[in-house]
Amino acid sequence: MEGEDDRHSQTEKSLRRANNGGKQNKIIVLTGTAAFLAVALGFAFHAFKSFNHRRKAKDLVGSNVRVNLSVNEIRKLADRIIAESKVVYDALASVPVDKVRYQDIMVLAELEARHFPLVQSCVFSRLVSTSEDVRKASAEAELKINTHNGSCRLDDSMFATSSHGMCAGHAALHCPPNLGNLWVEQTLQHAVPSPLQHPLDPVWVRKREDVFSVVKAFAARGEWNNAEAKSYVQSLVRDFEQNGLNLTSSKKEEVQRLQVQIDNLSMQYVQNINDDCTLLLFTESELEGLPSELLQIFDRADNDKFKVTMKSNHVLPILELCKVGATRRKVAVGYGQRCKEINVPVLENLVQLRHKFARLLGYDNYSEYAVGSRMARTSSKVFEFLEDLSTSLSDLASKELDVLKELKAKEEGDNPFGIEDMLYYVKKFEEENFHLDFGALKEYFPLSLVLQGIFKILQDAFGLRFQEIFGAEVWHEDIRVFSVFDLSSCELMGYAYLDLYSREGKYSQTCVLPLQNGSLSANAARQVPVVLLMSELSKENDNSPTILRFSEVVSLFHEFGHVVHHICNRSPLARFSGLRVDHDFVEMPGHLLENWCYESNILKLISGYYQDITRQIKDDISMSLQRWRHSFAALKLRQEILYCKQSALFYSRCLFDQIIHSTDNVDFLELFKFLHPKVMLGLPILEGTNPASCFPHSAIGYEASCYSRIWSKVFAADIFASKFHDGLNHHTGMQFRNKVLAPGGAKDPHECLSNFIGREPSIQAFVESISYSSI
Repeated sequence: MEGEDDRHSQTEKSLRRANNGGKQNKIIVLTGTAAFLAVALGFAFHAFKSFNHRRKAKDLVGSNVRVNLSVNEIRKLADRIIAESKVVYDALASVPVDKVRYQDIMVLAELEARHFPLVQSCVFSRLVSTSEDVRKASAEAELKINTHNGSCRLDDSMFATSSHGMCAGHAALHCPPNLGNLWVEQTLQHAVPSPLQHPLDPVWVRKREDVFSVVKAFAARGEWNNAEAKSYVQSLVRDFEQNGLNLTSSKKEEVQRLQVQIDNLSMQYVQNINDDCTLLLFTESELEGLPSELLQIFDRADNDKFKVTMKSNHVLPILELCKVGATRRKVAVGYGQRCKEINVPVLENLVQLRHKFARLLGYDNYSEYAVGSRMARTSSKVFEFLEDLSTSLSDLASKELDVLKELKAKEEGDNPFGIEDMLYYVKKFEEENFHLDFGALKEYFPLSLVLQGIFKILQDAFGLRFQEIFGAEVWHEDIRVFSVFDLSSCELMGYAYLDLYSREGKYSQTCVLPLQNGSLSANAARQVPVVLLMSELSKENDNSPTILRFSEVVSLFHEFGHVVHHICNRSPLARFSGLRVDHDFVEMPGHLLENWCYESNILKLISGYYQDITRQIKDDISMSLQRWRHSFAALKLRQEILYCKQSALFYSRCLFDQIIHSTDNVDFLELFKFLHPKVMLGLPILEGTNPASCFPHSAIGYEASCYSRIWSKVFAADIFASKFHDGLNHHTGMQFRNKVLAPGGAKDPHECLSNFIGREPSIQAFVESISYSSI
């Protein structure tokens, strides 16, 4: 793209004492289900008193999400969540291990379902509120809940959070200060998710050994009421064990110590990158090819030269547009040399600590630990997947590279082609052959028309009817709220908030944030999903319509894939609901929806000149967009396999990432020197660089799982080509919704995909789509 919850009085005493910081010597403890019911009634009473005044606005039936909380309300809600959870966990821990029942364990599932929207209500304000005081209180509540989580309860992701961003992966566990506890579909500033980044499965904290003993005793008896409950209890045990609670005391202490060291080193690595102040100076002639409006983004030095930082907004334009090869090379080398002396030893130490951590837990290496709970299951499967892809596209990639080399020879003579030249000559070829003016093209994508088209597609394909709610309480006048109904039965499926425009104080990334997961309570009452889609679109001030760049259109389709996934997940347990599914799977719906952006009939549906919407995009533009999408795709994919690049910068190293987390004592630089020409068809690594020094994905959030983005793209292509190749089909769409999205995280996603496609998932459709190339 262009840049690409009936003993009320007893419960009240317990809660008050829990909030008194230990001033009372005794706490009245109820066990199992009784405790949960009592706490829930008490909580409901206080919630009613605290939020009754908000009923002036239209309620969203079935939603427990609270918006527009004041500073004081956020603090009180966070305190009550912590107090309630402690009562329930203490109650379960007090159950004798030989008497624990199914009902006792499942109060935890009920608590998860109830707490998710309440915690999100506390902490999502930090991303969207216009009040600095509210954002600060929200961040403080988040930290307070996180601190509590570290001593007595469930994971970060339950109360939080990978578009191409869903910290839909490790964001909640590994987020830097700018994200913290919120589960958002976006990760670090320098390391892109989705998130959908990908979603984090709940992880029990390591200190409640008393709770673990009760859960483990129940699991050992194997008294399951149903398959979902079995998956739930097994996941609890697995999460405890992956935090070392099944180890000896000395090993448990070592695991905890390693976790702290790993977290600290991860943050140190990323902070070093964020703090990098590398600056290069260039004359205007050395930046030939950059338009005057782009030159304005650079500050000037005393000698009137342009100051170029190694941030993406400076580096990308130069690598794409600068006609001077020496400048492109100097910038690429400077970018690859960031933190070279300080971050390589940090990453080396980090990787060795991860291996030690994984081996304490019984794994051969860190990669087996990280991949074992994913679709891929084993590191060897990941290597096989990447090798098959690379080999299948080798010949085409060679042809594409020859084209680029020829272009450079015509423009720069005998200067050898380097990796720093790829962006420039790919863009040059595309401009000369596809005749796409993306500046003019955006005039055909008014936001209102694109949204109307997306809602039409989601209705026709997946049987979802979006109906706007007017008068619902929101946190800003620009927010729109929609009920989502099943088209056939008119059943309320959930709610979606759209917060699409940028504003001061708002989180500045496009992402999807689950606010409430769907679930089924013990009395069979369904809690409906609630989701927030945020973006950073520019709102016009002169009443003219908001128009979208094509990349923003594609991004919006991708995010609505996550919205659909969250709404359509019908798991009865919140732990497996919403976007809390396999990390390798969570991005697939988003990538699936992206495909429709390039179909001629869909482009006509979502396009119309902003001053006359009857003027739709013509077929030749649709064809050019399809050709542009696949141009040099084989070569780009090989680079992604090596680098897992984003926006064509060297952001992450997929193959490298898997090797260093599968093997001990790897020389990072020598590994890159070996891999680069092998994967990139003879192109050497840039001299003087060590990509391991500026490698945030492997340092935090995507360690040993950088392959996941490619994995999801490949199998999304298989779904699209095998089932949606003839366009929108309601029957097929409903099968996808019911067989793939509805089962949720308790069911093996590989089994879901195989049942839907009718065979094992394959890379072939993706390879064939890549081969659709104009080169």
